[in-house]
Amino acid sequence: MQPRNARLLLLLLSLAQLLAVACAHEPSADSFSLDEDDAVEDEDTEDEEDEEDTLEVKEENGVVVLNDANFDTFVAEKDTVLLEFYAPWCGHCKQFAPEYEKIAETLKGDDPPVPVAKIDATAASTLASRFDVSGYPTIKILKKGQAVDYEGSRTQEEIVAKVREVAQPTWTPPPEATLVLTSENFDTVVGEADIMLVEFYAPWCGHCKKLAPEYEKAAKELSRRSPPILLAKVDATAETDLAQRFSVSGYPTLKIFRRGKPFDYNGPREKYGIVDYMVEQAGPPSKAVTGLKQVQEFLKDGDDVILIGVFQDESDPAYQQYQEAANSLREDYRFHHTFSSEVARFLQASLGTLLVMQPEKFQSRFEPKSYRMVVKVSQGSTEASAIRDHVVQHALPLVGHRKAATEAKRYTRRPLVVVYLSVDFSFDYRAATQFWRSKVLEVAKDFPEYTFALADEEDYAAEVKDLGLGESGEDINAAVLDEGGRRFAMEPTEFDADALREFVMDFKEGKLKPVIKSQPVPRNNKGPVKVVVGRTFEDVVLDPRNDVLIEFYAPWCGHCKQLEPVYTALGKKYRGHKGLVIAKMDATANEATSDRYKVDGFPTIYFAPSGDKQNPIRFEGANRDLEHLSKFIEEHRAWPGRAKEEL
Repeated sequence: MQPRNARLLLLLLSLAQLLAVACAHEPSADSFSLDEDDAVEDEDTEDEEDEEDTLEVKEENGVVVLNDANFDTFVAEKDTVLLEFYAPWCGHCKQFAPEYEKIAETLKGDDPPVPVAKIDATAASTLASRFDVSGYPTIKILKKGQAVDYEGSRTQEEIVAKVREVAQPTWTPPPEATLVLTSENFDTVVGEADIMLVEFYAPWCGHCKKLAPEYEKAAKELSRRSPPILLAKVDATAETDLAQRFSVSGYPTLKIFRRGKPFDYNGPREKYGIVDYMVEQAGPPSKAVTGLKQVQEFLKDGDDVILIGVFQDESDPAYQQYQEAANSLREDYRFHHTFSSEVARFLQASLGTLLVMQPEKFQSRFEPKSYRMVVKVSQGSTEASAIRDHVVQHALPLVGHRKAATEAKRYTRRPLVVVYLSVDFSFDYRAATQFWRSKVLEVAKDFPEYTFALADEEDYAAEVKDLGLGESGEDINAAVLDEGGRRFAMEPTEFDADALREFVMDFKEGKLKPVIKSQPVPRNNKGPVKVVVGRTFEDVVLDPRNDVLIEFYAPWCGHCKQLEPVYTALGKKYRGHKGLVIAKMDATANEATSDRYKVDGFPTIYFAPSGDKQNPIRFEGANRDLEHLSKFIEEHRAWPGRAKEEL
């Protein structure tokens, strides 16, 4: 062989060897499958290990560490367990940790030992929700699976003593501090109490269940006071006569009773809020004014009506009448009284006089500086009623300041003329606000039958928008809010007294058309459920010829979506019944043109009877199924109707 050919052959052999080595190291398809299987097995193993780690019960310095996964298994069949719900970032929890470890060491030596556990409530969200944990650290004692709130100090001595008490075989939970009232004992118990808070609840109500532990804690706290303030509850679904007697239309409904007389409860719904509110309510309804400086501050810096009664002393019979009246209005007004002769001289008031005054910023030359009433001593509640009437009649200035915080207590009278602008009574802007207020006063004095008020345009931006005035281009806008929820907007124009006067006069003479929040009227409305919009509410729902079942819904509401097929089936069922309409309205995009149809949640369902549209009947049942809705209709229909015959 020639040298050249030999070298070529050697080169080819070398290349072949290199290829063979490369192929030997290249993984086959089978080897890839094996690697993937191995990877999945590794992942499964890791998941199993993580799950095992979660289920495993560990200890840290003698304290058992529990979580959502291992909690129930650990506490099962254990008589007593001490629990601490903590947050890793909580300073109080960190400070308490060494003390808790000492508690664990102590209770471990008991016979039988009591387990001491901790739960990271930020990670174990299910447990935190289950045990109503709302602060850190929260300590509870689990007795045969039932949680007992610990409310003592966070010291080893007190906690160990309480746990050992609960761990005794003979221990039973203390009776509820909340009294249970029925029709048999209601009048006796409530009538004898100077003050009592009563909750009307439904066993199935979620809001009631949420309130229950807070209400019981407040009941315990208030029962320890001297004298105690009692809290009670009534199952309104069982005691229907009591619920009807006190106009209970939703759950929970809370009412304050003073010697049997009911008053609305408008306070918080958590332990400390309830306690503080009821303590304040248990105090005198009128605050003492002891010096002249207080009255002068009321007049100079006050923001609301000033009510002051001038009396001889606490034994004055007129003062007792005044207190009774103040009790009935304490939710709405702040009452004051004075026994000071200095204050009486400043007010130029004789003993037994009640004065209703406005702070300086709400006074005007068109109204007196004060409205006075001599409190007469009479038997029964006649004089107390007269005092209430006097206060309510004169509580508002000729042109006041309408604010969301007090609107429900002040500006409920209709028609209400509202002027929207930037309202600011601070020192720098008071002059500008009073300039425009003076323009409104010029008109208000001539229309005593109407209520006039200023409203801040930012505070009432949504209302201004609904009136169609959001883009008016004017700094000042006006509207009339009338009876039945009707609203009338003033056409955007340069604001002055003449423009406002013309607008109010046009309203008085019936020349204005109401503003209605409404979607377009549907063109095709032949389905089993009639679609109602703002502009058709009066024609459909308020039609005196028909009984109407109307559902107010929100497109985003889960309960509404769940109800939709049932409601459609209901519409099909009654489609042929003359004189009955099944209807629905998107309450987020439309408004009812009658204030009798209150919507405070979704879905809200009313039956509007023919001939009595001002007294709709609200569906209160928990079961919104075809059977119960049909039963509701049949109970309230004016006549049964007859389905048209199928052809």
